[in-house]
Amino acid sequence: MKEKRKYGKFRTDRNPKVDLRKYYTIFFEIGLIITLMVLIGLTRINFGPSEEQDIVLQTQDVVEMEEIIQTEQKEMVPPPPRPPVPVAVPNDMIIEEVDISINAELDLSDAGYLPPPPKKQQTTKEEPEEDFFVAVEQMPELKGGLQSIQERIKYPEMARKANIQGRVYVQFIVNEEGEVENPVVLRGIGGGCDEEALRVIKDAKFTPGLQRGRPVRVKYSLPIIFMLR
Repeated sequence: MKEKRKYGKFRTDRNPKVDLRKYYTIFFEIGLIITLMVLIGLTRINFGPSEEQDIVLQTQDVVEMEEIIQTEQKEMVPPPPRPPVPVAVPNDMIIEEVDISINAELDLSDAGYLPPPPKKQQTTKEEPEEDFFVAVEQMPELKGGLQSIQERIKYPEMARKANIQGRVYVQFIVNEEGEVENPVVLRGIGGGCDEEALRVIKDAKFTPGLQRGRPVRVKYSLPIIFMLR
């Protein structure tokens, strides 16, 4: 029994015997087999040139290294000079005999035979011994203390402008009268402070140092403090 359907003006009749869906898998497998056979055939075909080509490799130039033998120059020693030609001397010359008398006895008492006296070595000038002490039984004492010196300091204007502060160490000798001699700056700070420290030290008065009960000269040192307030 045939089914007839109308779709607009056209009519399609279906025949169940002619249904292609039943043979879909068969056609698919056949197509795969044919495709594989074509691919296998293509892989076996030689697409390269038929004639064999000879490959010529370009040869490189061969550089041969020759070993250079170092030669050594031998110093040639010059030949020795020729000996002088002997000159004939006439035998007619007669040499007079001369008597040489040598007195083997020497008079050692004679001043002429005495060796000269050795030169006196120049003696170096002896340095004068130090006339002061470094440490004594009773050291000098500053009258009024260090405060008396600090009060008489006039701060230098140059040091004030440059903001210079610190300690100036002065060394000097206190004599038997307690006065200061030969003051020198051991370590200064500059800016006019060194000169001011020497000025105030020169005017300082001490009680002299004592050694065995008597006043002596003593080396002494003091720090002078410069501090802006």
